[in-house]
This record gives sequence, structure tokens and C-alpha cells, in this order.
Amino acid sequence: MLLLDYQNVLIQSVLTERFSGAPPVNIDQTVSDFDDVAFHISTPEAKTKIVVSISVKCFDELVKYGAQQVLEREYGSYVIPTEAGYNFSVQVDLENLPEDKEARDALIMRISLLKRNAMAAPFEQAFDEYHRMSEEASKFTSEEAPQGIREGGDVMTIHYRDEEAIYIKASHDRVTAIFSMIFREETDRIFGKVFIQEFVDSRRRAIQNAPQVLFRTDPPLELQGVPGVKDSGDGRLSYITFVLFPRHLTNQRREDIISHLQTFRTFLHYHIKASKAYMHSSMRLRSTGLQQVVQKAQPENEKKEKKTASGRTFKIQGN
Repeated sequence: MLLLDYQNVLIQSVLTERFSGAPPVNIDQTVSDFDDVAFHISTPEAKTKIVVSISVKCFDELVKYGAQQVLEREYGSYVIPTEAGYNFSVQVDLENLPEDKEARDALIMRISLLKRNAMAAPFEQAFDEYHRMSEEASKFTSEEAPQGIREGGDVMTIHYRDEEAIYIKASHDRVTAIFSMIFREETDRIFGKVFIQEFVDSRRRAIQNAPQVLFRTDPPLELQGVPGVKDSGDGRLSYITFVLFPRHLTNQRREDIISHLQTFRTFLHYHIKASKAYMHSSMRLRSTGLQQVVQKAQPENEKKEKKTASGRTFKIQGN
């Protein structure tokens, strides 16, 4: 399977070209990303000052979980007042870039990861809450632990797409991430179940350290009482649950885990579409081959034409 890039490749390409020392030019580009995210790359003040702004559908929810603090931590002095119509903006001065090439490449990658870093806030909060609750739980036995520790934290909800959301819940022994996902076509739902079952089987066969993955069409128990959670009346809505255990929640692995989870929906739908395209291509190829077999199996026309010396034609019956 193919792992998709976490960064926006178009932003990365534009900044790489501008950071290469090429003559400054005016820029005014709008770039779309997955999950209805939009970027605006522009030079409103001068050709040497590039502004990158991002618009996220669920930014107000992300702010509740610390997105503003995460973005200011990641971009520091590059943060500027937000451009109108967007949620967050950074500015890079081409005349004041890091001298080291590795540092410039790291800056390009950091700006290309604007969406990833904005969406990381609730995951980081859940991971921090898990560590706090785990430390508290270690002071008690399972029976003596306070109810708040036994039940875990509140469910954080991110409505990052129309009709779809990510739910994150921290407990003292795990972090649970639940994706509500709409499959508009019956074939997509079937392919989705096959892929999720492969996650389950792979963990059972060989990758036992992988997170537990569950697929269901009714809301999981963790979402009981959460506003806006719907049952799948028509079968289009499914819930995919990732259960992250302590081995996945270490400080060394948290960045990769967050990136993988964020891109899961795009990853799944990409491979569903790729599988359908492969099957259609194989079916067309097979159909073409069968047509050629049928054409070769047809008997030759027994009537043949002959020409006389004067140019007249006449038909003769084959033996």
C-alpha cells in the first residue's frame, strides 16, 4: 500500500523554487487540499515576502483544543496577523532566510505541514491527557481509582468534513480515535470493509504491535451521549475505531502516530478508488482478450472473389 504525503506538495514545490535563489516574482495562488482545506500563497507587500494562509473548516473546534498555541509554537516569529477569509497566516522573507540549506529545507517542510500541525492539536491534547491520567491511575488500584480516571476524559469532536467527524478520547491506559465515515456507494462500503478487515488480519498474523482496529455501522460505546452522533440508518455511515495502547503513545512515536491518523481517511479512500480503477482496467483487458478469441474462432468467408484479365470480378465457391 502507498502512504500519502503529510505535507502539501504544491506549497512545498512553490517554496522550494522561491528559496532556490530565483528572481522574486509576484505570487497569487489558491491551493486546495483534502478535507475542504484551502491555502493562499501570495506576495501582498513585496515580491520577497511570501504569505501562506490556511482555511480549515473546523478551525473553531481546533482552537478549543489548543490549535492556536500549537501553530504559534511551530511557526514562532513567522506568524503574522491572519489574512481576511482565512484562519492562520505565516510570512517568509526571502531576504532573511536561514543560510544553511538543511535549515531552509526544514522551513519549507514546516510551512508545507500547516494543515497537519493545525489538525494535530486535539491529538496532542489527548496524548498529554493520557500521560496525566496514567500517572494518576498508578497511585490507585483499579477498584480505588476515582471515577474520572476509570471512565477517561471527555470526547473531543472535530467535524472536519460534511457529515463526517473524528472523535478522540483519552483514558488512563489508551487513547481511542474514532472516524465516522460516509460511503456513498455500495461498492465503496464493501471495499472499505475489506481493507479494514486486512488491518485486523495483519495485526493478528504478523504486526501484533499495531493498534487495534474495529469497523462497525452503529456508534461505538465511547460515543454514547455525544451530541450529533448518528446511527447508520441507510447503511452509508460507518465507524472505524483505532485503539492506541501505551506502546503507541510514547514521546518518540507520537508525531508519526498523529500524522498517520490524520491521513487515514484520505489513505483509505485513495486505495478504494485505486482498487476500483485496477479492477475496471483488468475487466476491460479481459474483455478485449475474449473479443479477440471470439474473432479468431469465426470461420473464414467461404466465398472468394476472382478477377479476369479484363478486370471483371466473379465469385467462386470454396471446396
